[in-house]
Amino acid sequence: MLCSDFFFGATNDPFRGLTRVASKPSPIASTAKSDSGLPDFAHPPVDEVAISLQFPPIPGFSVPHFGLFWRLIRSDYPKFNVQQPITNVMEHFGPGAPIGRQLGLAFLELPEIRCWYLDETGNRLVQVQCDRFVHNWRKITGTETYPRYPDLRSRLEKEWNRFCEFIRDEKLEAPKINQCEVLYVNHIEYEKGWSGYGELDRVIAALATPKAKNRFLPAPERISMSVVYPLEENAGRLYVSFNPVVRARDGKEVLQMTLTARGAPKSGSVDDAFAWLDIGRKWVVRGFADFTTDTMHSVWGKQ
Repeated sequence: MLCSDFFFGATNDPFRGLTRVASKPSPIASTAKSDSGLPDFAHPPVDEVAISLQFPPIPGFSVPHFGLFWRLIRSDYPKFNVQQPITNVMEHFGPGAPIGRQLGLAFLELPEIRCWYLDETGNRLVQVQCDRFVHNWRKITGTETYPRYPDLRSRLEKEWNRFCEFIRDEKLEAPKINQCEVLYVNHIEYEKGWSGYGELDRVIAALATPKAKNRFLPAPERISMSVVYPLEENAGRLYVSFNPVVRARDGKEVLQMTLTARGAPKSGSVDDAFAWLDIGRKWVVRGFADFTTDTMHSVWGKQ
């Protein structure tokens, strides 16, 4: 099962019990381009983005530090919430290395919490736990405009620098980044380029629907699927999943497409970590363009 710990109550998924229906490096290409050389859409179906840095648990980091750090950033993030921690996850390669949720390690030492620091709107938040730092953007009302990756990257860099400065001031060991993650959650709505699961081939480019005259099965009621791709030079993996979910803010059922790129930077340095995030973002965006059809690209305003 793919990691969904970054989701913030935007969806309530009643279909988790459905069966989830490879691994060879493949070039990902698209004709839609942006200034970054990546596919670009005027109205992408992005509902949430999380950019994450993982590191070994910081020795001595404990419950009081969450409050002390909040005091430092409270003018920007005046709201506070406590959640269960995200599992420490590593991507491994080589003979016998498992594929999927890669060697999830739950550290049982205190503090077993994850703190959300939210801005006034709730659209942006910083998450902190003893071995992970995350910056998020998410839709709340559904009318918000996706601020784009360069803005999110810049904000993550700013907040990460503040966090590292705080760690130094507290005379704690500097975090050594060992995994990076870029996660995009997209909500593909019905009646916008397709009308139901019988027309899923109008959404997913690789899915071929049997012709009506040769078909025995009726149109599917719902579908769930997961695909995993290795990145170049075993830099990590891209996870792509499709699942029907009911969106909490409006009670509407949508097809949720989640793309997660995760892997290890060349070193624990900040420069190498952010270079990996750029690679992960490339795979997410180009993977999204490859997986979806020209019909949906038109709906989303392919540039």
